[in-house]
Amino acid sequence: MIQISSNLLLMAFVLYLIATIVFAVAITGKRWSNRDAKAHQARYAKIGVGITVIGFLGHLGQFIIRWIVSGRIPTSNMFEFISFLSICIVAAFLLLYYIYKLGVLGAFAMPLAAIMLAYASVFPKEITPLIPSLQSYWLKIHVTTAALGEGILAVGFAAGLMYLIRTIPQIKKSASTFWLEFSISVVLMMVGFIVVSASFSSPSLRTTFEFPVYDENNPAIVKNMQQVEYKLPAIVAPQEYKIIKEGPIKPLFEAPTFMHGKDAARKFNTMIWSVLSGVVFYGLLRLILRKRIAAAIQPALEDIDPELIDEISYRAIAIGYPIFTLGALVFAMIWANEAWGRFWGWDPKETWALIVWLFYSVYLHLRLSKGWIGEKSAWMAVLGFVIILVTLVVVNLVIVGLHSYAGA
Repeated sequence: MIQISSNLLLMAFVLYLIATIVFAVAITGKRWSNRDAKAHQARYAKIGVGITVIGFLGHLGQFIIRWIVSGRIPTSNMFEFISFLSICIVAAFLLLYYIYKLGVLGAFAMPLAAIMLAYASVFPKEITPLIPSLQSYWLKIHVTTAALGEGILAVGFAAGLMYLIRTIPQIKKSASTFWLEFSISVVLMMVGFIVVSASFSSPSLRTTFEFPVYDENNPAIVKNMQQVEYKLPAIVAPQEYKIIKEGPIKPLFEAPTFMHGKDAARKFNTMIWSVLSGVVFYGLLRLILRKRIAAAIQPALEDIDPELIDEISYRAIAIGYPIFTLGALVFAMIWANEAWGRFWGWDPKETWALIVWLFYSVYLHLRLSKGWIGEKSAWMAVLGFVIILVTLVVVNLVIVGLHSYAGA
């Protein structure tokens, strides 16, 4: 059963990539097609959607099999949650496609789903028992609705990014072109991190450190010595470290003193690799394209109605916002009260969930009452999901809190 589950996950990932290529052909291959642009797009969009549906069913099958094998809903760690988020992104795309019939949205939504699935695969995939604080029926309710809300908001981001690439002039550099490229680079950081993680997956390349843990009441007393293993080459090491097993490179510096916890330095090291790999990956694409990435994509979107893209982005956020509100705030607070005896405690994950909710609340307020449509609305849709990515990457991989069990 586990092998079947793994095969279905791989099948889904491959089909998501194929669907991405087909959707890209839908918006770029019209130049070499004898058909008119709309007929070409409609034809390949249907093929892409068909492939997406097959991949989605395989992904859903993997989710159900893992649920049966583990005896619990598979959303309790980073691998399971991000994989389920990928399912939600695909489901949201399919829903909006059948409403608006704009298949080329898949050229932006499906790469995001594939990236999320690849990102999930970086984390440990073993099925482990739930820790006591997660042994609750609220796990099903809270996590699934939060992920579904984020998945729908992700499609709002994809449509918002499409709008900005479609409408922002790329003839000369400006503040808008800079921030648009920056937004694209944030997504590429995840791609770069995935590539780096796969490149250094061999156990022989790992570094093991030993470092002292001091008594909280008396910092001069060492309570014990702890060890931590780095899967990625060690750019940053724990404070007062000793190398037990050498890796491919020697650490350049120690983690800041305010970073506490056994895995704090390792998580900070992971974050550094995410940023560096993203910058390198973005730079390579710029060298290949010899222009800004948005400028290279823009001609393929010239036939797309910007008002329709703006409407799709808004509609996705209008649907995802109340679902995210229920899952990430309301249900989360009820569960927190049951598990920890308080509704709110300003844990890092709780705080960032509130930041996400407040941001999208402002988005809807400005959209509905102040008439923020078009470019202003698209920028907020993009920035909102960048904040979500911060909660998925930085908060889970770097910041220590009550939700650290989700950081693998």
